[in-house]
Amino acid sequence: MEHTPLHLLYSRFWNKFLYDCGLVPISEPYAKRVSHGMVLAEDGKKMSKSLGNVVNPDEVVNNVGADSLRLYEMFMGPFADTIPWSTEGVKGVRRFLEKVWSLREKVETQNNVETHCNASLRTRLHKTIKKVTEDIKEMKFNTAVSAMMIFVNEAQKEGISKDDFKKFLIILAPFAPHIAAELFSQLGNKESIFKQSWPSYDENLIKDKTIKLAIQVNGKLRDTMEAAADITDAEAKEKALASEKVQKWTEGKEIVKVIVVKNRLVNVVVK
Repeated sequence: MEHTPLHLLYSRFWNKFLYDCGLVPISEPYAKRVSHGMVLAEDGKKMSKSLGNVVNPDEVVNNVGADSLRLYEMFMGPFADTIPWSTEGVKGVRRFLEKVWSLREKVETQNNVETHCNASLRTRLHKTIKKVTEDIKEMKFNTAVSAMMIFVNEAQKEGISKDDFKKFLIILAPFAPHIAAELFSQLGNKESIFKQSWPSYDENLIKDKTIKLAIQVNGKLRDTMEAAADITDAEAKEKALASEKVQKWTEGKEIVKVIVVKNRLVNVVVK
């Protein structure tokens, strides 16, 4: 963002002035200030009327809707980065929202039977709630949107229960308020989606039952294997040394040590 120091000075000056006048209760306007990056034109240049490369938001809204514009601006990249506009990117976000809309039919085809729910999808939902919750606090809006896109792709294949769809719509609402509110209403809810409590996630559901271990020999990847998430270091070491692919690289050599990085990798050091 241009002129960040001046914006900071202006906001603090006016707050200090109002505080001295007894019109605001605090001497500082905020505990933290994060400046957003600049959105460039599609040609990578700064938007300028003279260059004729300015993106008119009214035209974008007329073409793909306000939610698509809002969601794309949060999805296009890290909040503080300078990023060029992409018309194709906006269309991609629009397609995502169309997928969200189509999920309404998935709920209807199940006759709203709450007991019908794929276990892996519910796990994905709770992981998504956790991810979006944390990313909003850290202003990582682009990765929050990405997590919701992954969830919707899975839900399209499996179908979704009414209760789980409600929870998803609530976390989508800050990003795409109009479509989220409309779908929430269509599910039979009389109260506004914006008056709902933020959904919590189940710690037990988001724990991975299995993990993938990378097996290295002298720092080079030689094998990968699936293991229980609660595998001990000793078990991981034993599993790695039993691998035929690893044995191919350790045969006839002295194993100096085995380094275990819990739930990530095992590195066998030989000479």
